[in-house]
Amino acid sequence: MISSTIVSVALPQIITALKGTQSQYTWVVTASLLTATATTPIWGRLADLYNKKTLLQVAVGLFLLGSLACGFAQNTAQLIGFRAVQGLGMGALQVLVQVIIAAMIPPKERGKYNGYLGGVMAVATVGGPLLGGVIADTSWLGWRWCFWIAVPFCVIAWALLFKTLKVETVRRDVTVDYAGAGLIAAGVSVLLIWITFVGNSFDWISWQSAVMVGGSVVLLGLATFVESRVKDPVVPLHVIKRRTPALAILASLAVGMAMFGGAVFLGQYYQVGRGFTPTEAGLMTIPMMAGVLLSSAISGQIISRTGKVRPWIISGSVILTVGFLGLSRIDHTTSIWWIIPAMVLVGAGVGMSMQNLVLALQNTVALHDLGAASGAITFFRSLGGTIGVSVLGAILADQVAENAVKNPLPVAFADATGHIFLVSAVIAALGVIATLFFRPAPLRETVEKEDTPVPAGVS
Repeated sequence: MISSTIVSVALPQIITALKGTQSQYTWVVTASLLTATATTPIWGRLADLYNKKTLLQVAVGLFLLGSLACGFAQNTAQLIGFRAVQGLGMGALQVLVQVIIAAMIPPKERGKYNGYLGGVMAVATVGGPLLGGVIADTSWLGWRWCFWIAVPFCVIAWALLFKTLKVETVRRDVTVDYAGAGLIAAGVSVLLIWITFVGNSFDWISWQSAVMVGGSVVLLGLATFVESRVKDPVVPLHVIKRRTPALAILASLAVGMAMFGGAVFLGQYYQVGRGFTPTEAGLMTIPMMAGVLLSSAISGQIISRTGKVRPWIISGSVILTVGFLGLSRIDHTTSIWWIIPAMVLVGAGVGMSMQNLVLALQNTVALHDLGAASGAITFFRSLGGTIGVSVLGAILADQVAENAVKNPLPVAFADATGHIFLVSAVIAALGVIATLFFRPAPLRETVEKEDTPVPAGVS
């Protein structure tokens, strides 16, 4: 989380230093999201097969290497490539942490642990922009420390995991569908490359668009065909076809698109559109993270006491939509006192919905599918974020180009930002619709064993 948010504030300075473009700005964010998205299902299935602790330590090591390499990048192409390596570790960490917690903690008790995760996310996300701002504004440090700052965290995390984590490893007769995983990764990659370049390098209606979109559809169709026929699919179709898991995944996809896609451009808005320094831009993210911290902690504690998760997911989705509607009104003259409450609402919506959607899905699956199911929902959430960043980045670039014809660049940029938050609000509203049809079973009070049936009432 720190590595993601520290980059969002310092990235304008980084891209300027490396002489990059707006399209490359988007890809510095998208590259890590892409590899994280593509590999998350694989890590989830590997967790059903191999030692979870070892896999988590490997993930930390990958992330450490990627962070070091990013700091040594000499141009934007290298930075994008090294961010992709970072993403390999990100994808593993996202799902393995959830799988390990789910393997040790009963679903009903898991609500408060999700609250702890939300608190960690909030603190890290507030700390990231502040660190990024301070580093970017301190001449004797420089932007490269925005990546190297992750190294001591990785070393400490690895050592603590080695010494203290004890999780049972149950070897099961499952395999990893690498063919399906490869097809999914290829299909998603082609789609995202098209989204990044369409409208700039070629038109929306063109032979390039036809080839890329058609190729993506074919690859993803083949992936579905393969996944439906293998013994142990990377994305378990028999799970996600059921009503509750399907709606949880759909809502998570919408939350990912809205949250990651919208929030990543706030740092640019404050710096480019409003003239704040990187440190000031980092401070301006505190209201959003305060919303995440409070809502995730409060909802997690209440969910653990009551065993009811649906009201919080619905409320969170509605609040998230309202928050983005508020941000959709911003331009170069918007009062900060209008922006702050909208950011609090966005943060509160995320804190109440994101992790609880994972919890609701985990409550419906058998133990032998826990890793794959967790990987699936994390995959679709990351996919939503990746698509969101790419689509909203393309919309923003197009709006800036149109507005810059008659306005200075800062004004054009600030005025264009409201458009992407309006799109985020529409996407979040789709998540609200999905949650209204959501019917999760009461959370179990024990950690499920292999012979425990799926809870009654789950569809």
